[in-house]
Amino acid sequence: MEATDAQLFSGPAREVADVFQSAQSQQVPLRVFDEKSTAGDKGLPETKNCLSPAELEGVALEVGLAAAALIRRRRGELADDHGHVSVVGTKTSEVDPVTEVDQASEKLIAEQLLERVPGSRVLGEEGGLSSEETGPGEVLWIVDPIDGTVNFLYGVPAYAVSIAAIVDGQPVAAVVIDVTAQTAYVAHAGGLARRLRGSQQGAEALRVIPEGQESNLGQALVATGFSYVADDRRRQAQLLTRVLPKVRDIRRIGSAALDLCRVASGEVDAYFEHGLGPWDHAAGCLIAARAGAISVAPDYGVTKEAKALVMAVKPGVAKELAELLVE
Repeated sequence: MEATDAQLFSGPAREVADVFQSAQSQQVPLRVFDEKSTAGDKGLPETKNCLSPAELEGVALEVGLAAAALIRRRRGELADDHGHVSVVGTKTSEVDPVTEVDQASEKLIAEQLLERVPGSRVLGEEGGLSSEETGPGEVLWIVDPIDGTVNFLYGVPAYAVSIAAIVDGQPVAAVVIDVTAQTAYVAHAGGLARRLRGSQQGAEALRVIPEGQESNLGQALVATGFSYVADDRRRQAQLLTRVLPKVRDIRRIGSAALDLCRVASGEVDAYFEHGLGPWDHAAGCLIAARAGAISVAPDYGVTKEAKALVMAVKPGVAKELAELLVE
């Protein structure tokens, strides 16, 4: 666990940081952030092009909505009689697919972000980095063009576009678009986490259940996910046998970005998974934190191969869940 200034964090976040600090099993340094540490009143990096976090959120939202429209249109064009879409390649294993729509979505997102924010970079799941290392104050966009590609393949309505803006290693703006529901989850440093439906009228502020209310882990609904690599799945299944008896139930929805947003909205009480890439968690963890959750993730340069933990959880059960995950 990285060293942190206790004054920048809430009590529950500090307790979670202490749990991981003392855990011998955590090989990759993790960062903890919450509503207080992302408030934006101190230590917030300034962008080189002077765009505010709110302005970066606005750019990400416009681009994300355009990508979601492309995904819906192309799926309608490509789906077969069974509602399935073909695969054009694989990533970590033969069951980890890529479609031409993933590629088209990332191309659209990268081109529009770089056009709207000159001098920024894009780190995409499919295409990697768009240019060399950024300097101080420059924006790094972390992009998942379709988070939940297997759901997209089969027509399961749980896949998303995820876009986060990172400045000097800190998340400052985030957008996750639920493509089929046509719903956007958005947040920026210092701002409210919000859900925008359809025409974006009447934004709904998102809040997790406050600390002290329904704070029994045994009553918590917990979301998780699984790797596409067989050996990793075995380890995740072993962990699940320890977690499942201690919680209300487990949900496996198939999109990390949407799971993190469901923590923000209160549809689940917690989410955890090992072995995500930065594009899976960068946006969702900030949205959850701005809604009052405790978020845990590795630095954005850490890849899936490190098998690091990502977690977002309501404060009342945060320490208990963290302790369970490091037993």
